[in-house]
Amino acid sequence: MRQQTFLPELLSSLRGYTLPKFTRDLSAGLTVGVVALPLALAFGIASIPENVASEAGLSPPVMGLFTAIVAGFLISALGGTRACIGGPTGAFVVIVYAIAAQHGYLGLVLATLMAGMILVIMGVVGLGGMIKFIPYPVTTGFTTGIAVVIFAGQIKDLFGLSPVNPADSVPPEFIGKVQWYFTHATTVDPPTAIMGLGCVAALIVFPKLVTRKIPAPVVVMVVATVAAVLLRKFAGVPIETIGDRFGAIPSGLPMPRLPDASFAEIRARVPDLIVPAFTIAILAGIESLLCAVVADGMTGTKHKSNTELIAQGVANLATPLFGGIPATGAIARTATNIQAGGRTPIAGITHAMVLLAIVLALGKYAALIPLAALSAVLVVVAYRMAELHRFRWLLNGPRSDAAVLLTTFALTVLIDLTVAVQAGLVLAAMLFIKRMAEVSGVNVVSAQNGSSGAPSDADAAQGKLDGVEIYEVQGPFFFGAAFKLRDTLDAVARPPKTLVLSLASVPAIDATGLYALEELLRKCANQGTRVIVAGARADVRRALLSAGLLGKLGEDGFAPDARLALEMLRAEASAGKT
Repeated sequence: MRQQTFLPELLSSLRGYTLPKFTRDLSAGLTVGVVALPLALAFGIASIPENVASEAGLSPPVMGLFTAIVAGFLISALGGTRACIGGPTGAFVVIVYAIAAQHGYLGLVLATLMAGMILVIMGVVGLGGMIKFIPYPVTTGFTTGIAVVIFAGQIKDLFGLSPVNPADSVPPEFIGKVQWYFTHATTVDPPTAIMGLGCVAALIVFPKLVTRKIPAPVVVMVVATVAAVLLRKFAGVPIETIGDRFGAIPSGLPMPRLPDASFAEIRARVPDLIVPAFTIAILAGIESLLCAVVADGMTGTKHKSNTELIAQGVANLATPLFGGIPATGAIARTATNIQAGGRTPIAGITHAMVLLAIVLALGKYAALIPLAALSAVLVVVAYRMAELHRFRWLLNGPRSDAAVLLTTFALTVLIDLTVAVQAGLVLAAMLFIKRMAEVSGVNVVSAQNGSSGAPSDADAAQGKLDGVEIYEVQGPFFFGAAFKLRDTLDAVARPPKTLVLSLASVPAIDATGLYALEELLRKCANQGTRVIVAGARADVRRALLSAGLLGKLGEDGFAPDARLALEMLRAEASAGKT
């Protein structure tokens, strides 16, 4: 087995690094850095309530921008992939907003730090390969649910809706949002709505009809910003901008710091943040490894999943120190990076440096971007996140998977992502247990016709001795098979003289199976029935040995297979032992 290494891909990618490779990475980093700017601003606005951002002394768009810079640099520098781009993503919008609204800025910082530590631990202990086993209906359900919630959150700024009473803010929950929008539908601002819908149309049409080489969000942001400035200056039409609502964009990164809080306050908050922290960590792990798989498929490389988790953890430990929010691998930005020629982490590091340069040199101009244009970007992001064709495909699949999908989706939209993920995983686990129980079974090998599910045992049953019964367990010997074995044996009217239990088709046995087998041995001992276990595989035999069951069977209580067990019994009968 190859020894596991946590060395970042940056180190290995620098071997044989050439000037042409650097030129391509630099060009890709510049491209994706410009693309990331509007997304970082938009995700910050969508993720953080204004009152929570004020606790940090920052504004929501700035928090998203700082996250893209810090996390983007660390994920590329320390990660286990060559082309992935890290930063704030749409997948985090719902959970971050809920944590921030419920627990405040301190709660969000603590939950993010805890999630970072969880991710590092997951990577160190080698859980990178486990996350891929989370069922597809669960991930699709909460991803589509997140997309719906993101879309719902953009209606106000997209159409310029305004409350009659300034204190009448948009409710955080989905149903409340929908009701609020219907109540305030008459307050639509026509210029804002025209700009917002025009930006949505441009984002969809521009790549199809004009070019994909120039990122559509960049073109839309520039045109919308110029249009908003001109409309305000020459027509007196004020379309709300980032600066109008949130103030100026700082011209540099803040010094790293933690919120002012006593140890007693932090200790009191931690228990309530354990579940949100695990939700952030699991979501970051899923999203980052999906991003890594997409990058592998596009570049032909192979990522180091555990190294990637460690890098994600370090990034989420660092971003709160700079006023940032949770971050992970961003699939759309990663695809943009690869399409632009990025092939090593240098491109991701360049993308972070480009964002920092924009903050240092052009931050004041970013404040002129209209909020309607940023909402349009998020509307298109939500539409692409939803992957409605995959949602419909799962709905047409097995009813059990459709039930998991709809449950996870509904809970994400109507309650929150934390509950949705928990419920989805529990439902998926229950369905997995049910399916495992269905594929496990106990067959009685008939003495009359020698039929059973396994040819070897069927052949062994031919000419079977009187008073000898053969039972064959098929599939994993878990609790489902254990109960089936118990029911099968209870149905036997007269206990046999010898019971041969074939485990040749059992790949694994759990504690419930061991307990059922122990009960079987005890019951047979009371009835005077001898038990011979036949054909147990090496792993199963080790489990029987560690549970002390082989000792209870005795030296002649085990046989390599059912045929040899019968031959042994025939030999004993011929010698007059039975």
